Amino acid sequence: MIPVKKKKNKILLFTIAIILVLNGIGSQFFHRFDLTHDKRYTLSETSLDIIKNAKEPLYIDVFLEGNFPHEFKRLQNETKQILDEFKAYNPNIIYQFVNPLENPEEADAIIESFVQRGLTPTNITVDDKGKQSKEMVFPWAIATYKDKSTKISLLKNKLGATTEQKVVSSVQHLEYAFADGFHKITTKKQKKIAVIKGKNELPDIFKADFLQSVRENYFIAPFPLDSVSKNPVLFAKALKTFDLAIIAKPKAAFSDEEKQVLDQFIINGGKTLWLVETVNIDMENLNKTGTSFAFPFDLGLNDMFFKYGFRINPILVKDIQCAPISLASGNKGNQTQYEKYPWYFSPYIFPESKHPIVNNIDGVKLDFANAIDTLKNGIKKTILLQTSIYSKKVGTPVEIDLKMVNEKPNPQDFQPGNIPVSVLLEGNFSSVFENRVLAFNDPSFKAKGKPSKMIVVSDGDIIKNQLDEKGQPLELGFDKWTNKMYANKEFLMNCVNYLLDDNGLINIRSKEVDLPLLDKEKVAENYTYTQLLTVGLPLVLLLFFGIVITYLRKRQFGR
Repeated sequence: MIPVKKKKNKILLFTIAIILVLNGIGSQFFHRFDLTHDKRYTLSETSLDIIKNAKEPLYIDVFLEGNFPHEFKRLQNETKQILDEFKAYNPNIIYQFVNPLENPEEADAIIESFVQRGLTPTNITVDDKGKQSKEMVFPWAIATYKDKSTKISLLKNKLGATTEQKVVSSVQHLEYAFADGFHKITTKKQKKIAVIKGKNELPDIFKADFLQSVRENYFIAPFPLDSVSKNPVLFAKALKTFDLAIIAKPKAAFSDEEKQVLDQFIINGGKTLWLVETVNIDMENLNKTGTSFAFPFDLGLNDMFFKYGFRINPILVKDIQCAPISLASGNKGNQTQYEKYPWYFSPYIFPESKHPIVNNIDGVKLDFANAIDTLKNGIKKTILLQTSIYSKKVGTPVEIDLKMVNEKPNPQDFQPGNIPVSVLLEGNFSSVFENRVLAFNDPSFKAKGKPSKMIVVSDGDIIKNQLDEKGQPLELGFDKWTNKMYANKEFLMNCVNYLLDDNGLINIRSKEVDLPLLDKEKVAENYTYTQLLTVGLPLVLLLFFGIVITYLRKRQFGR
């Protein structure tokens, strides 16, 4: 018979050997187990591919630290969890949570510096058992890799949503937000964007913020389409070297030669972002005179658009769900007083589609948008933006007067609504010059195209940023007159990313996270019961098992 001591030693050595073998095997294989039912901590293959590019330390400063409400504690915890996941796959990712307002004496200066960098704070009111408190939070992070850095927004500001609902929406956005930020600073630029010039389009100063944001990820250059007539074959060949063409609010008609250059770019797989309107009216002239005529104008693109499968009608849309405008209402001392009024020609659109471009984004503001019709031609079409159910079409020409703010609309007159104002088209496009005489002889002409994509928005002002008092561009989507922030920039950046995205980054936006929300009324009603259940019961059970274990030990070893 084997002595008990030797038997125990053998078991111990066998156990150690198994642990060493398992440890050796485990060091060769890496896997993390996500036991959440919605797999919220499972990183996509796209995210993993992006962080592989970080060969040197990538530093992240997260400003979600300090004394703030429990809703933001949850956002803080979820942010830490997702960063832990990134760090687990690449130890070069180093993060820290920072309280920017830790020193009260420097708080004002820090707030001002953050705002200047576009890191705007969020003022929130939290109601806890009838007690309200106000807190300032900076829901931002800054990622730095080598000599490049980028800001990352952590909070999704959805109009009308509670703080808890905003946190849920933000958690769904976290992986995409960080993966996109890491992609900007770790990946070399590859894709090229052409900004079409020479068609009396929107001046660069009003596109500055968007173009600057696009420049972080892509090469970007102007393309003088009005010079095509000098050597159309050469210009057609030059445009094909780009991956995306942006046409932003042109007001001059396109010649057949210019259309053929654009057409062959699309047929050869080039992507296009059309920000085009067919009614001539803008808020600047209207604000100066108080009244203006909206009249249709022809860009010469109707046959081209019809061939691709859509039509932009010279019709304005009015929507009861609209953005306000600020108008002078009088003077107080030496200062002009302004009042906000609903402006039905500025649809405030909340996307309902689950498409990655618009999924989980806030409202988009348009000005004098036109109605879009889609046509059957075998091209896949996805409506990205459409007006609310309480909207209608207004034919042109028509007089527009600022006194319209005093209208009392009847919802019954604003139906059936749901008018498309932005459409995504995907497929193999056919040339508008198919079975037609070419505008110029091109040996490389093709009538049928490679797979391609285009996005159409029937409002050129969607890309327009305002200017501050010094004439410098403000952030796209910010309205200085009403102090509101709209999601125009996020929408357009998502459009560009989707059109040029080869690594599937934009698809991370479709990720759904299920975070159950607390019913505050039920919590208040059952507050004492909940405390006893969550705090008292574990203590009672701990005491019970302690007594039982102590009794059993005394009974076993007291003999």
